Amino acid sequence: MSQPDGILGTRALELEAEKVAFANAPGAAAKDMAALAKLQVQLKLMPLLSGEIAIDRFVLVDPMINLEIGKGGKPNWQFDQGPARPADQPRSGSSAAGALQQLRLGDIRLVNGFVSYLDQRTGEKHELSAINVAIKLPGLDDPLSADGKATWRGKAVNLKLDVAKPRDLMSGRTSAVAAKVDSEPLKFDYKGSVTNAQPAKVDGDIDLNVPSVRGLAQWTGVTIPPIGTGQNLGPLSIKGKLAIAGPKMQFTQAAIALDAIKGKGEFMADTSGAKPYARAQLDLEKLDLNPYLPPDKPAGQSGQAQASQPRQPAGWSEEPIETTALRAANADLALSVASLQFRKIQVGKSALKVALKDGKLAADLAELALYDGAGKGRVVVDGAGAVPALESSFELARVQIEPLLRDAGDFDRLSGVANVSFAVAGKGKSQRELVGTLNGKCALNMADGAYKGADIGAMIRNVTGAFTGGARDAQKTDFSELSGTCAIANGILRNSDLQMKAPLFRVEGAGTADLPKRTVDYKVTPKAVATTQGQGGRTDLAGIMVPIIVQGPWDNVSYRPDLAGMIKMDPSTALEAVKGAVPGIIPGLGGSGQSGGQSGGQAPAAGQQPAGSSTPSLPGLLRGLVPGKSN
Repeated sequence: MSQPDGILGTRALELEAEKVAFANAPGAAAKDMAALAKLQVQLKLMPLLSGEIAIDRFVLVDPMINLEIGKGGKPNWQFDQGPARPADQPRSGSSAAGALQQLRLGDIRLVNGFVSYLDQRTGEKHELSAINVAIKLPGLDDPLSADGKATWRGKAVNLKLDVAKPRDLMSGRTSAVAAKVDSEPLKFDYKGSVTNAQPAKVDGDIDLNVPSVRGLAQWTGVTIPPIGTGQNLGPLSIKGKLAIAGPKMQFTQAAIALDAIKGKGEFMADTSGAKPYARAQLDLEKLDLNPYLPPDKPAGQSGQAQASQPRQPAGWSEEPIETTALRAANADLALSVASLQFRKIQVGKSALKVALKDGKLAADLAELALYDGAGKGRVVVDGAGAVPALESSFELARVQIEPLLRDAGDFDRLSGVANVSFAVAGKGKSQRELVGTLNGKCALNMADGAYKGADIGAMIRNVTGAFTGGARDAQKTDFSELSGTCAIANGILRNSDLQMKAPLFRVEGAGTADLPKRTVDYKVTPKAVATTQGQGGRTDLAGIMVPIIVQGPWDNVSYRPDLAGMIKMDPSTALEAVKGAVPGIIPGLGGSGQSGGQSGGQAPAAGQQPAGSSTPSLPGLLRGLVPGKSN
């Protein structure tokens, strides 16, 4: 019905309806697509003649909207269309918008609304209840304000929107816009501008605050499993400038904070090309990873668990290496940290760059500060071809080994300055296949080091005193150099020049490691030299060698003396070397260490005991220890 309105007697159209419903599409779960308890409309008639719409009242009470996607994939809000409109024919909405001169909104409200969404294909369902919205618009040239509130998953969400120039926004121009979302799980603010054009543009400042990332995920229906101590993924804060122009997005002057992690950076994404491209830079302050790592097992717990279960041999996976994700997009990423904490390991300033293009990923560790030394490395994963390929190289220079090993594994008995390098390359469809094709090289060089807990030089000069005199922790073996290189061919690592130089002894090593089979076959030969020359002396000094064989699978390596190799040397030469260089090791073998020996006459034959002595000679002792050697 209509009635007089205002002093001039202009009339208004009023409409009020109750219990209005619209039937749903066939096969829908809900009976009605939409229903409402009451509809109130009051529209001024005279302004319509001049192209102005003035709505004094538009109130929906208890509206209910059920949105559904049927089993066949068709939404219930998608109605059958009439004949196709010619491409050059303007849309009716466009002409109507052009004819609209003014829009005035008075009491525009939605009271206690309800919206549901159901996808019958997956069973996914969402509900938004207690929806209350109020809109105020005195005119298109006046600010628009909208305030709303709704409940989703048991949490109240407050919404607010302000548009400075609605007419400009409707006409494809730019208007200042402010939007705000305020709820317990998150708070979001946007202040900037929006351009309603092709492409649409957004340019402004955003401020996101999340009290708990874990709580936010749970609110949205995602459960984050415990990470590390579980007392993490707490407050998250993201601030910066957001610029969107169609398929291109930039986020600059970003300030990001998660828990105690703080950093600055920028991000850019472009989806206009055939393949998405992203570029990001993140500069972090101190990065402590410990809150996100599983807790250390108490001492002995790991061993007890292994003792109660049979040992399972490890091996390389034969599952195909998946590289599809590398071909999905192109990207350039840069990360720098002022310092990094991993367990007890402390890393100084470091910088990492990652480039991904057409399935090939290259990661360059350009800077690594580590225990007074420096490092750099590069890893390249090529997933563009049918067979994935890997290249990797790494260098450490002048690193203090003692604090590194102490922090890495509570091992503080080895010290020195180390230089380490390796480079490998291979290709394969699985881990096992890739390891079997590895080729490369490696090198180790340590200088001015020491092993704490044993004084090998003292053992050589006086075995008894070395083992019984003084505290073991106060003893150490100094060395001037520990070095070696290796070559890797088709997964087989070979080393032939391991060497340690120290007072009164040298150590040499040689052997192989079969990487595909995960086995080792190595011989370490310590040499007690017949001189007291200090560090840096000749390496070819005469002496006795006692080789040690290291063999077996990586998860069950065995160590044993190479007794057969020991007796290959002339027994008399070995005996004289021991007598001259290390008197007192075996009682009765010359020098002041003799006991029960003959005072004169013919010396006993090699391999026989001296008359009246209960201590065997060294050659005889060795023959008795070697299997199959009875003489």
